[in-house]
Amino acid sequence: SWLLLRAFASGCAAMTGVEAVSNGVKSFRQPVVANARKTLTLIILVLIALLLGIAYLSSAYGVTATDPAAAGYESMVSQLVRAIVGRGVIYYITIGSTVAVLAISANTAFADFPRLCQIVANDNYLPHAFAERGRRLVFSHGIFVLATLAALLLIVFGGVTDRLIPLYAIGAFLAFTLSQGGMVVHWAKNGARAHLGKLAVNALGAAATGITMMVVLISKFSAGGWVSAVIMPLLVLFFYRVHSHYAKVHQQISTDAPLFLGSVQPPIVIVPFRDWSKITRKALVFGMQLSPEVYVVNVIRTDQPDPEFVQKWEDYVLAPAQVAGIRPPKLVRLPSPFRKLFGSLTEFIDEIEKKNPDRQVAVLIPYLSESRWYQYLLHNQRSVLLNAVLTLRRDPRIIIVTVPWYLN
Repeated sequence: SWLLLRAFASGCAAMTGVEAVSNGVKSFRQPVVANARKTLTLIILVLIALLLGIAYLSSAYGVTATDPAAAGYESMVSQLVRAIVGRGVIYYITIGSTVAVLAISANTAFADFPRLCQIVANDNYLPHAFAERGRRLVFSHGIFVLATLAALLLIVFGGVTDRLIPLYAIGAFLAFTLSQGGMVVHWAKNGARAHLGKLAVNALGAAATGITMMVVLISKFSAGGWVSAVIMPLLVLFFYRVHSHYAKVHQQISTDAPLFLGSVQPPIVIVPFRDWSKITRKALVFGMQLSPEVYVVNVIRTDQPDPEFVQKWEDYVLAPAQVAGIRPPKLVRLPSPFRKLFGSLTEFIDEIEKKNPDRQVAVLIPYLSESRWYQYLLHNQRSVLLNAVLTLRRDPRIIIVTVPWYLN
């Protein structure tokens, strides 16, 4: 009986793949339903003929399966072709054609899996990135994930198909069972009596595929079926966690309240300032455009005056602002003997917040944007770290604005 169960499981696994027609119905010419039925019928007839032919020829030539993990493994098709025509030109044409068919059939997953991910992502059970089309107008994230997972499975199972087929068969028959069960629920909700025949057919299909799935899972459990038994519940849990996250985000950010413009004031702008350059000049000009109240914060090692810095401040900032009739920014020099740049700056931001409880604080972070990736290694990334420090504070009254200067 155990041998019969394993044979039944292997036979059912060989029948999978015909569902690809249903996944691509929209690609058929009109009338799509009729053409899809004809294609599905033709595939099933060809599959039956091939299976019966392989079974008969195997018996006639005494060909038996060998262990895929053992040395000198040879597939049934290879043994049959070699027994019938030898290792001539026809042998290599047949094997090459088989490889080409397998390569083309693998395209089915890469065509349908990304579209399935897109549907699931639109229902908030997968990250929304899976629903976005890439540069080639395909769902790139689904393709990347499928290629990565397929490569990992091939590596883990050593490329032995007998170990991989149970994973595919269990997943396929589970999908069949769920789809048939979904149709039963659909007919039940839309008048079971009026669609009794269709309901009965779908119920029979759900029962048959469900039993088949259990047989494949039990008979192939030690041969790799346990992986599906472990991964599928984890995937379902992952889907529900993703959906729960999106539900919480929607609950927190959705609102029906209109704009409240009763006390709109420009923010208090704070610009970290190290020394005078085109980078800081750009950030300072932008800050003065945002608000008349701008603080330029310069963290220094000592509280001793720096005549050169003061002269530059008067010549490059105060004098142009006075000529233009614009309120000049306020220079704040924070002594920090131990060079605690972020600590001194955040303390100053907290102080400004406390003094102005009804206003927002905009921190403008000037930074140098390198043109080559290796140039990032040649410059300190204090602006990136400062952005991270302020972001992790999660202060709703602080607005972080990065002002890049692009390096040629």
